[in-house]
This record gives sequence, C-alpha cells and structure tokens, in this order.
Amino acid sequence: MDNMSITNTPTSNDACLSIVHSLMCHRQGGESETFAKRAIESLVKKLKEKKDELDSLITAITTNGAHPSKCVTIQRTLDGRLQVAGRKGFPHVIYARLWRWPDLHKNELKHVKYCQYAFDLKCDSVCVNPYHYERVVSPGIDLSGLTLQSSAPSSMLVKDEYVHDYEAQPSLSSAEGHSVQTIQHPPSNRASTEPYSTPAMLAPTEASTTSTTNFPNIPVASTSQPTSILTGSHSDGLLQIASGPQPGTQQNGFTAQPATYHHRPVHNELAFQPPISNHPAPEYWCSIAYFEMDVQVGETFKVPSSCPIVTVDGYVDPSGGDRFCLGQLSNVHRTEAIERARLHIGKGVQLECKGEGDVWVRCLSDHAVFVQSYYLDREAGRAPGDAVHKIYPSAYIKVFDLRQCHRQMQQQAATAQAAAAAQAAAVAGNIPGPGSVGGIAPAISLSAAAGIGVDDLRRLCILRMSFVKGWGPDYPRQSIKETPCWIEIHLHRALQLLDEVLHTMPIADPQPLD
Repeated sequence: MDNMSITNTPTSNDACLSIVHSLMCHRQGGESETFAKRAIESLVKKLKEKKDELDSLITAITTNGAHPSKCVTIQRTLDGRLQVAGRKGFPHVIYARLWRWPDLHKNELKHVKYCQYAFDLKCDSVCVNPYHYERVVSPGIDLSGLTLQSSAPSSMLVKDEYVHDYEAQPSLSSAEGHSVQTIQHPPSNRASTEPYSTPAMLAPTEASTTSTTNFPNIPVASTSQPTSILTGSHSDGLLQIASGPQPGTQQNGFTAQPATYHHRPVHNELAFQPPISNHPAPEYWCSIAYFEMDVQVGETFKVPSSCPIVTVDGYVDPSGGDRFCLGQLSNVHRTEAIERARLHIGKGVQLECKGEGDVWVRCLSDHAVFVQSYYLDREAGRAPGDAVHKIYPSAYIKVFDLRQCHRQMQQQAATAQAAAAAQAAAVAGNIPGPGSVGGIAPAISLSAAAGIGVDDLRRLCILRMSFVKGWGPDYPRQSIKETPCWIEIHLHRALQLLDEVLHTMPIADPQPLD
C-alpha cells in the first residue's frame, strides 16, 4: 500500500485506490457517493496505461483547472454514451457533473478551442477532461427536451421525485416510442443571485400619457440581446436557444454575464406599447385556486392589481395580500402522499405581472415546478397543451404573453365563425371553395372548428402549475389532476380581452374544461 498522505496530490504511479480517493474529495456532490466512486474508478482504470493523461486529469481536478492540462481520453462507444452503475450518459457530461456543475444539462457544454478530442469532434476517442469544456447556459426557452426523431433516447426523459435528477431512467409509459413532452427550463447562472426586480427592462417612466395611465409598469424598449437558434451539439437531433452574442468564457469558469442575459426568449418590443384595450384594468390581475388531486382546497385567492408580484408558498401566514400560503389550508381527505409532497413546496413560486398582463414565474422552491403554458408550448414549437414545462429552482421565465394570447383568441374565434358558416353552407349543399367564406377545405373537420366554444378560448387565459410532482408521458401521473398539490391561475386582463372578442362574433356553446 502506498505511504502517500491524504494531503499530497497523487500521481499516475500511485495505486488506483489512492487516486480515486483523492479525486473523490473534489466531487461536487450532485451524484450519490456510490455512483461517483464507480464512475471515477472506471475512468482511472481506463487511464492506467496512459500515464500522461491520468496525470493531466489529476492536475486538472486537484487544481480546479488552474493549471493547463492535456486531453483525457477514453474510447468512444457506438452510441456515444457511457454506462456507469446501470445508467447511460454522455461521458464528458458525466464527469463535468461530477467535478464542476452538478446541475448541468447535457446540451450546455461547449468544448474549448484547444481540445483535440472533444465529444463533438466525433473522433474515435473522447476527451472527458471537465476543464476542456465550458458551460453555455440557455437564457431562453430550452428546447433540449425535444427530439426531432420519432422516438426519444432514454437519457432525455426527465423525472423529479423530490431529488434533482436531470437525466433519469424512462418511466414505463414513455419507454415505447413516446416523444418527450417534458420541456426543461433550467436557471441561468445569474438567476439565483439577482434581486427580484425587472432586470432586463429599463426603468419605467411615470405614467404621463393616457395610453399608459392604467398600466404604469408597461416596459419600455427591451435592452436584451437577440436570441439565436443553435443546432444541438450532439447527434441526437436536439435544438437549443441561446443568447447571442456571448461574452468570452474562461477555461475554469464563467466570466460575468451581461445584465440582460436572462432566462427568456426576447422579442423586439416597441417602446411604450399602447394597451391592447382601453378597458380599465381589472381590480384583481389574477385569481389562484389550490387543488389536491382533483379537489379544490380552500377559497380562491385574488391578487389585487396593486400587487404585481405575488408569492405562493407552503407556509402558514393567513394574512393574504401578496402571499398565498398553502400550508394553512386543511383538507379532511388529505392523504399521507399529499402531506409529504406539501412539505416540499417550501418557498414556492413568485408570479409577476408585467406590463398590461404578461406573466413571469420565479421558482423559489428547492424543487422544480411543472407548468402548463400555451405561451411556452408555442415558443417550443408544440401544439397548445402538448407539453409540460419543468421549471428548475432559481429559474425566472416568462409563461404568459398577453398580446400573443389576444391574437390566438381572435384567430380561434374567427376560425370558429368561418367554420360555422362553411358548415351551414355544406348542409345546404353548397361546399365552399378557397374563394368563399373562410376558405376551409372539406378535408378539415368543419364540425371540430365550428365546435370551438367559450371554454376552449378561456383555456388560453389560464395557467396551471404543479409543485414537486410532474405529469405526462414521462411520469406515472397522466394529468395534473393526479398530482398531489397544484394551482390554477386565472388571468383577469386576458379574460377581459376574451370578453371583448366574444362580443364581436357569435361562437358555439362551450365544451367542458378537461
């Protein structure tokens, strides 16, 4: 056995056990000790015959990248992934998580220029030196949960059961060719340290014109950089939106990001956008109902327009105002599983109304929240209601856009009206062509289009959010009504606009919500 002391840095000539012990001391703690030990032992054994690379690894890890180091390579597998302790993952991601970023998502790595065997270079060997990669955090909508293939690799399925597990094994319901419907929204590296303000906006001026009197917090021109769509860095057909242009990063970490580098898609907004409607702002900007499974618990909580920021948490203060405390609510039918989930709500979420009615969410909890948002669906290129969005702790993201919602209302209502006219013409034996009302071809279901009801449009004005537990094909729960604790948020300004739209055109009888 070596007589090397624990405080001394080992070399490639030392016993594997000593090297593993030393490298274990530098792990970041995102993985279990067992998994970390297996992964490090596997790597050290593979490098035992390549002493210069093993020394490079030891130098890089024990100095936290302060000293330049060479590539540390292992053989590339057929599918590019490495299996450790029964789990498969990209090798450079596994070791970057172990020693640098425990919350790393696999599409956030970019190799440094001098790395000769980086994963993306498709060489026979793959460099797993964590300090040969930089982390590029997506500030906008993260499409890494989407696949362009017909079936999803298991490493893309996401699960959160009280633990931060970014790359879990697939559930039974999703293993058979389901496309991934849980889209991840990790925090940017600045999100957790910023004050709760409106960072990427210029300070709003005092309301001095009639067009902004009702909405003094309408933002002026955004100072954010435009977003650019990048193709995924791996060969599994992924897309990711990242901010551009990026500042240079250093080998062993990030330089400071600009103040406008935020977790959001950026639109070129005109300064002082006039309100969509001259109708006075509602007394309450939203109302929040809390549910356990399919049962509403407690009364609906209304948030005054004078409180643009409201916190929904798991504590017990009953005074209301800008805090809706779920911990104080009792339910005689509450199960042990629900009680257990409620314990993890913690600091919960912060909902912020911006401008005339846009809504942003900040996850304050130690656990992810799961959101149903038609705005995020659209940004991710999905059909409305087709995805569940996982918002990680400290993330701050836009979940509702009033103007987009208003456009959708108008389009759907117009489509319903045109379809109803076309259906009436079809019944009369006069099938409309492209030049007639609506131009809807008979191949499209006229009855479906004509059957758009008030509740279909009302869904556009509603957000749903589950604490701790997700739902959808990646989880055992298929509906949000099967999750232990969730909230439904009705957005009053959007409902006002919907009322105006409904007054302008006739529409079919409502369909039941869900």
